[in-house]
Amino acid sequence: MNKIKIVSTGKYLPPKILTNFDLEKMVDTSNEWIVTRTGIKERRIVEDTVATSDIATFAAKECLDKAGVSPDEIDTIIVATITPDMFFPSTACIVHKKLGGKNEPFSFDISAACSGFVYGLAIAESLLRTAKSKKLLLIGAETLSKVTNWKDRNTCVLFGDGAGAMLLSTTTDENESDGIISTYLSSDGNYDNLLYIPAGGSRMPATKETVEKNLHTITMSGKEVFKVAVTKMVESVIRCCQEANITPQQLDLLIPHQANLRIINAVGERLNLDPQKVFVNVDRYGNMSAATTIVGLDEAISQGRIKKGSLVGLVAFGGGFTWGAAILRI
Repeated sequence: MNKIKIVSTGKYLPPKILTNFDLEKMVDTSNEWIVTRTGIKERRIVEDTVATSDIATFAAKECLDKAGVSPDEIDTIIVATITPDMFFPSTACIVHKKLGGKNEPFSFDISAACSGFVYGLAIAESLLRTAKSKKLLLIGAETLSKVTNWKDRNTCVLFGDGAGAMLLSTTTDENESDGIISTYLSSDGNYDNLLYIPAGGSRMPATKETVEKNLHTITMSGKEVFKVAVTKMVESVIRCCQEANITPQQLDLLIPHQANLRIINAVGERLNLDPQKVFVNVDRYGNMSAATTIVGLDEAISQGRIKKGSLVGLVAFGGGFTWGAAILRI
């Protein structure tokens, strides 16, 4: 079986910042209410003309530039997103075009909501281990501002836009550590009506009425999501660590999905982790769904919190419900 090398990472965050004080002017809420319940102070928002493929491409270019790798060298592109440019072609195909690649990689999207990037890592691992792919670009990208109901104070305070990318390759270098140590994925469709976008698909195609009722935007039952999220994220880390033959305490850093600071803190406490080992950036970006864990990883590397050889855990939970974790050696 091939070893996997994590070659580089990159990210893109839109320059436009929407603060809690801006939201106070839009809906019946307050900075204190938002911070107390979510830990979020601001989030990034794309301009109206910017699509998910645009920010995915920006993150991908930064990732490839860091590695000195040409788009023509990539044989696989995977984009994890629940805000694709359109039903088809896939956002991954559009990213290939925007990168200017002249080769013909196989490209596809995956839809696992906030767990998307972790799901993508498990898929990437399978492709690289079996040599179906040799240089793989995995992207998590979302423009959630496009599917947020800005009149719903319970959900509009939570979400933001952003993208992150990771370049992975096979390696025969015996001196290289194996980049992906273990992955764990799971889901339960019985919770499908607690976090979803009702309209826009084949069940409820777009009509004037669905648009007027904001049925093309995120609907969430927050309390119910919170309860399951904490339990399943903790379970995912434990299961992933068991497979890797380590304890959670041996991780150098845990990067949880950045949905809510209370969820992040609860996960860290239940795993008995030093707070310094739990990465947090939800205060600055809010919930970026599939982009959160990879943006967090890239930031942690940039900040020096992760160094070569560090053992890092990613864990996420999202609509579906879906959940999962990955243990990486950077």
